Amino acid sequence: MTEKNTSGRGQRELRVRVKSAKGRKLSSTLWLERQLNDPYVIRARKEGFRGRAAYKIAELDEKYGFLVPGARVVDLGCAPGGWCQIAVERVNALGQNPKKPVGTVLGVDLQAIEPISGAQIYQLDFLAEEADAQVKEWLGGMADVVMSDMAAAASGHKGTDHLRIIGLVEAALAFAFDTLDEGGTFVAKVLAGGAELEMQNLLKRNFKKVANVKPNASRSDSSEKFVVAMGFRGRAAMAADSEN
Repeated sequence: MTEKNTSGRGQRELRVRVKSAKGRKLSSTLWLERQLNDPYVIRARKEGFRGRAAYKIAELDEKYGFLVPGARVVDLGCAPGGWCQIAVERVNALGQNPKKPVGTVLGVDLQAIEPISGAQIYQLDFLAEEADAQVKEWLGGMADVVMSDMAAAASGHKGTDHLRIIGLVEAALAFAFDTLDEGGTFVAKVLAGGAELEMQNLLKRNFKKVANVKPNASRSDSSEKFVVAMGFRGRAAMAADSEN
């Protein structure tokens, strides 16, 4: 239930408290209570975004400016679609600004999700053979941005979860290497934990600028951060690097 404001001092929203229910674990009750009181969840509901994660990519883009009008964007593991919603607006995918180039937003996910105006959504396992070729065909060329907010199912063991998400990020990066145009940007969620050193070195060799950021929209008790790698050096540079 919601606590009533009886002070007569304005209409400030008070904290929602969730009563325990028979058969529901305490952890589930606490999670539900946190969701109901999360300012980004509340804001997303009011502004029509599909989740609080939309504000994470929005904040990263405001800082680094990779979602530009005309950009071709691929969102891996795009469900529920908040990142695609932000990208559609920023790359002018709907052509709402006739003075700017029209971009493309392509989202792929293992599960089917509700359509998003201005985005092309496909049910696809990006790890499947020839998935990169299929995405390039749908996109009509190479991508300017490959982004991923994917996370592996939590095991409850911090070290295991860290290794799982690093594995996902490395797979997303391999996909980006195959689909990014020279000068492109790779954005992905990682979990702090130390095992990502090799991946960070790989990013620094193949991109001109690499930043690791924790957006304000990330919960303070979460170990997640985001890597933003800009200025892809291209496959020719990768091949030359591998020969040295």
